[in-house]
Amino acid sequence: MLQDVEPPVVVVSNRGPLSFTVSDGGGLEARRGAGGLVSSLGPLVPGTGATWMAAAISDGDRQAAAGGLVEAEGFRFRSLAIDPVLYKMAYDVISNGTLWFLHHGLFDLPRRPRIDRRWREAWAAYRQVNLVFSRALIDEAPEGATVLVQDYHLALVGTWLAQQRRDLRAVHFTHIPFCGPDALRILPTTAAEELLVGMASHTSCGFHAQRWADNFALCCREVLGLDPSTFVSPLAPDHVDIASVAESAACADEAAWLDEQIGERQLILRVDRIELSKNLLRGFQAFDDLLRTRPEWRGQVVFGALVYPSREGLVEYLAYRQEVEGVARLINERWGTADWTPILLDTSDNFARSVAALKRYDVLLVNPIRDGLNLVAKEGPILNTNDGVLALSREAGAWEELEAYALEVNPFDVAGTADVLATALTMPAAERAERAAALRKLVESRSPRDWFDEQLAAARA
Repeated sequence: MLQDVEPPVVVVSNRGPLSFTVSDGGGLEARRGAGGLVSSLGPLVPGTGATWMAAAISDGDRQAAAGGLVEAEGFRFRSLAIDPVLYKMAYDVISNGTLWFLHHGLFDLPRRPRIDRRWREAWAAYRQVNLVFSRALIDEAPEGATVLVQDYHLALVGTWLAQQRRDLRAVHFTHIPFCGPDALRILPTTAAEELLVGMASHTSCGFHAQRWADNFALCCREVLGLDPSTFVSPLAPDHVDIASVAESAACADEAAWLDEQIGERQLILRVDRIELSKNLLRGFQAFDDLLRTRPEWRGQVVFGALVYPSREGLVEYLAYRQEVEGVARLINERWGTADWTPILLDTSDNFARSVAALKRYDVLLVNPIRDGLNLVAKEGPILNTNDGVLALSREAGAWEELEAYALEVNPFDVAGTADVLATALTMPAAERAERAAALRKLVESRSPRDWFDEQLAAARA
């Protein structure tokens, strides 16, 4: 048995809250894992008696998997050994190379995806990885346990649980968007059906926004002829954790560094991964348009792009990073002067610096092509002390919550985005203050615990 606490809870995800390394003496050393899901769920699980189950990714993880249940850093953790070749195919080709592109609308359809024999082998590997998780739950989950399955990497787990462990109350939560029926038709029919059946076999399926839940339900109706159970529960930032970073000495040091770089100029800010869906290029192009059409802002504003590399194992992401750096360099060469660099591009992945920048922005640009939620759009208003304006893409899941107090951005409209930036920069102080206060109050009305509890409620309904 994984645990004997009532009511028993098992959290299941691709990446776990702990990663393991082998020490010089041959022993295992555990440390907190990385990633947005781990950061959000991590503080909620220790001390609850819940067990967290995830894939063994490193050699140390696989060694830990051989020992069964591990208790460390406050977690009860079960690491699952998966054949590395199968895991890589499932993760790179299907999870990141297919499902991520599908649900975010990123495919260059004349060229991708390429559903060839290798892809079909990768789909079989994806199925096998999901089966490994399912078998572990079938064999080890306590009677009547609540199982919280996280994200698109594990969309098929519910199929086998529904067949062999009907006592389990399993929910699936998708942290990314979900595409509509037309986009789903890109997948082979059998794969699309398998994906939908796997998710709909859970007690309920959760999403950050109603739009994504509606898309999933519509796909199920058109492809399977059934109405799945869904719920909407947007994640909120961890107010306490992010406030502790904001008050740290490291953050103060980074704030001083930003002061040196920006001076008294206004700050347009983005904090993102270098990720295709985040739409960095059009953000830079909109800033270029602002400087071209509104020359009064030349020398008066800096675009701070605190962005960090992502998925550099995929060729598309390597090429995208090079393009991002090239466009930023071109704009700086076009408009920069001896004492003003228009775009401050920082790829160092410095969290304290990002928090310091969020505290002082005048405009926060969040313009994804599509996003399941986007926590930065919520973290900014909590941290900001400058009555900063949020310019938010209508394609972000967070738009449903924040639209009343944010400026709407069409992420594909470069000229329109430039106009929004100009509106934000010239907004009267009273309106800035009113919007900022309302955003802060709205975001602070929820916590990660609400999101966690709503998953439990959906499982037990």
